[in-house]
Amino acid sequence: MISTKNKCIFLDRDGILNEEIGNYVYRLTDFKISNGIIEILKKYKENYLLIVITNQGGIAKEIYTHQDVKMCHDFFQQESNKIINDFYYSPYHKSITNSLSSKPGSLLFEKAIAKYKIDPFESWMIGDKERDIIPAKKLGIKTIKLNLDKQLTHADYCISELKEISQIIQ
Repeated sequence: MISTKNKCIFLDRDGILNEEIGNYVYRLTDFKISNGIIEILKKYKENYLLIVITNQGGIAKEIYTHQDVKMCHDFFQQESNKIINDFYYSPYHKSITNSLSSKPGSLLFEKAIAKYKIDPFESWMIGDKERDIIPAKKLGIKTIKLNLDKQLTHADYCISELKEISQIIQ
């Protein structure tokens, strides 16, 4: 029996799926879907799994709850016709407790890779912070960083606008 592996596009949430507001995004009134991201993801849905890997440390800080995160994710799914295959999030914050599930740890990536039989070498991570890039690179996943701050990065590719993704991932 031949085993086939899935390709995946991993996505950070805040700053990629929705607009970064410089603070925790957990209220639906603050959750603004990034311009054009749904249309971009539709291009890849047939050939890639789409999985979100996000830190949600505000839960550990008791700023918001798991239910607040679920409401934001459900809203995105509703607006995008359920385009995301799965959401993985870490509720921990390094000021409260260390966890391998929080990026730059790679545990959530590893869980998704195992569950969905993903080939990391045929997959991508799109993020806006270096902590998104580090675990993906560790696992052999190709990386794209939305690099608005023009800081040095370990990412394979840097873009200044989300629409540039389609110039990189074929």
